[in-house]
This record gives sequence, C-alpha cells and structure tokens, in this order.
Amino acid sequence: MSASLNTAATTTADGPACGEPLAVLGRDVTVPLVTGGEVTYAALDYAASAPALQRVWDDVAAYAPYYGSVHRGAGYLSQLSTDLFEQSRVTVAEFLDCRPSDQVVFTRSTTDSLNLLAAVLPADCQVFVFETEHHASLLPWTNARVSYLNAPRTPGEAVATLERALADRTASIEEGHGPALVCVTGASNVTGELWPVKELAAAAHAHGARIVLDAAQLAPHHPVSVRDLDVDWVAFSGHKLYAPFGSGVLAGRADWLQEADPYLAGGGASRKVARREDGGVDVEWHTTAARHEAGSPNVIGVYSIASACKALKEAGFENLVARENQLIAKVREGLAEVPAVRVLSLFGDDAPRVGVISFVVDGWNSSHFAAALSAEYGIGVRDGLFCAHPLVRTLLGSEPQAQGECGAPEAAPGERSLNAIRVSFGAGTPDEHVERFVRAVKELVADGAKWQYRTEEGRCVPAV
Repeated sequence: MSASLNTAATTTADGPACGEPLAVLGRDVTVPLVTGGEVTYAALDYAASAPALQRVWDDVAAYAPYYGSVHRGAGYLSQLSTDLFEQSRVTVAEFLDCRPSDQVVFTRSTTDSLNLLAAVLPADCQVFVFETEHHASLLPWTNARVSYLNAPRTPGEAVATLERALADRTASIEEGHGPALVCVTGASNVTGELWPVKELAAAAHAHGARIVLDAAQLAPHHPVSVRDLDVDWVAFSGHKLYAPFGSGVLAGRADWLQEADPYLAGGGASRKVARREDGGVDVEWHTTAARHEAGSPNVIGVYSIASACKALKEAGFENLVARENQLIAKVREGLAEVPAVRVLSLFGDDAPRVGVISFVVDGWNSSHFAAALSAEYGIGVRDGLFCAHPLVRTLLGSEPQAQGECGAPEAAPGERSLNAIRVSFGAGTPDEHVERFVRAVKELVADGAKWQYRTEEGRCVPAV
C-alpha cells in the first residue's frame, strides 16, 4: 500500500515578490525595552538559527496528526510517514542538485554531519582544513592526520594555499599512503564572505583528494549545486534553513559511507542480525543511507527541511539573493558612516557575501554593545567568537577591547577579552529591522547607552 498526504507542501511558497521578505514565525512578536514600552522584535541572528518559515510551520502542522513510526509499521500512518520521510530525501537531493549515485543521509545538524563523515574516513586519511572554519568543520577530524592551513587574505590565496599543501603531500606520498579530504566552508559564519568552492574542489581533485562543503551558511542564501561545484559531499543544518526540529543533511558520494561501520549501531542501520553458535551475533548492515540513520528518525525535522527546500526554490534564489544584497548594502553603508565601527573581513570590502556581518566598536566591549542593542532597541544580534575562535582572533589581532560597563564573556586569567558583534539576516528580514539596527548603532556610538549594565553568569545584562 502506498500512502500519501495532501498538505500545504503541495501549495506554492508564501508569495514574496522581489523586495518583500518571506513570511516567518515571530515576525509580530513584541519585546519589552528597559527604557519602557515594547517594540517588535528585530531578529538579526539568522546565522545562529533562522526563524521558521510560515510555510514550513503550516506543512508540519498539517502532517502532525498523521505522525507515525518510520520504517517500522504496517499501519497506514506508519506507511504514510515512511513515504513522507523518503520523499523528503528526494526533495533534498533535488535541492542540492545531487548526482544519481549520491546518498542523502539525515543527521541532527551540520556538526553531526561532519562528525559522521569523520567517523567513516578510510584509514590513514589526511584532512586539510583552513583555520578559518567554524568549529563544526575544524574539530571533528580527531582520528585523521590533520593539516591546518593559515587564513588566506584573498580567494586566490585560498586556492594557492591549498594547492601548495596538496602538492607537498603528493610529493611525499609513499606506497600505501592514505587518501585525502579537504573541508571548506561555502560562506563564513563570521564575515559572510563567499569562498571559492568550485576552484578549491578543482584543486583538490587535481591532487587526488576529495572535498566536503560546509554549506550551513551558504544553503539558506544561495543555490548549492553538488554537480556544478563538483564537491564530493555537502553538509548543512535545517535550523539555519528556516526549518526547526533539529535535523541536518550529509549528501554526497556513497562509497566511504557504505564501506565504514555504521555511525551508530542499532535498529534501522541493521538489515539482518543472527545469533552464532559461539554465542555472539552476526550483523548485516544496510548499504543505503539507512546504514547511518540508526534509531527512530526525526521525521518531522526531516519533513521541515524538505518543506524549506521547496519554499526557497519556489520563491526563487535570484529574487532572494537580489533582495538580500540590498539589505547587505544598507547595513554596510550605514556602518561605514560610523568611524568607530570596524567591520571584520578576510577578503576585503568588495568580496561577495551573504547576510552575515561582524564588527567591533571602538570604546565598547562587544558584549556590552550587543546587550544595549537588545535591551534598549529590541534588536537580537550575537556577540563573542561565534564558534570560530581562531578566525575571530586572527581578525581582531592585538586590538584592545574596552571593557565598558561590563565585559562578558570573561577572559581567561592573563588574557584580554576578545569578542565581536555579529548581525545576520536573510529571506525573512524586513527592511525596518536593518534600518533600526543602523540607527541604533549610530545612536549608541554618539550618545552611549541609556541604561546601566553588569556581568552576570558570563553575560552582559541590564542592571536592575
């Protein structure tokens, strides 16, 4: 029996023409200000977690009464949920323009996806990763030989740095030397700058290496084509793609995934289990994506990713990118009018980027500034090192960070407090939010905070 579900997923996206934001949850939420009154919340922390698209929420709500076990039952709801789960895999593969032989594995997040890939690396694999990566792609490779590459200052330097490192490896290869993997971000979670993924993939393949793309910050803003970029794998998270419920994706070549032991051992990953005469068990593992999806899968999270993929494609990335570039220009032009503000960048002002911008303000600790934006203007940004400590420390260099009225996060003994402010936005951001942000930055720099602040449990908060 084949089950099907007629939900909002069959409708068109929640209709933005170019120039209008996509409808997201929370767009009408009001928050209190310490100075009195309330204001509509300006969510400008998309790089951490983007708000859920209204379309996604509607699709999930329509499915929720039909929720059932996946790959486990003969009943109608179980079969319907299984069909929905597997069709979501097809939708994601189409969204990423995967090759016919690629596998789409559902995980919990980008971090989980890259740890899965790290767990299936062949023996003696060497991994090349730039120090500029998010910790999700910088840290998982504990069982491999890792070469950390210095931060490049231009896209061309990034390609040249990788080519030199791979050429040195090729020159020193001995018989029996293991394979190689390059891990690179598509768009920086600190600067928003786009990386030359296609050129890096060509360099990797020219030297016999494979490449995995961390698309956590790229996929919500730009189309990602596995075929066009010629990457071997791509990883991203649903919660940055306007899809809640804690799911992620690892999509790409199947061979390393099929040849390795399952990421988690258990039901769903096993095809056949039998007792042996010696008292042990023999296990035959699946060779499909199920091999690395043990346990009851997060069907609602997976379905929300598929819904978001459909909504973004139907809205049209050309329109989404054009509108986002307008917002980027507003923010950058506004910040450029404030001499005390320095925007952080690896590749320079002219580098193409997504809606992620980090900066510091002379005379302010970044945590103090971010707290004032929230408490006095109803604007949510992020401060700190953004789970990319080596990159932010490189960009900040030895510049002092003024403590202001509070200095969270606390520095370790003997260290200066280094942190920055990050504003990030996307398809659901109204113009008013970025305009309010620019006004708030100018007012805080010119007039100072209207409230007193203190450090509490590592955070800068309004004093009461």
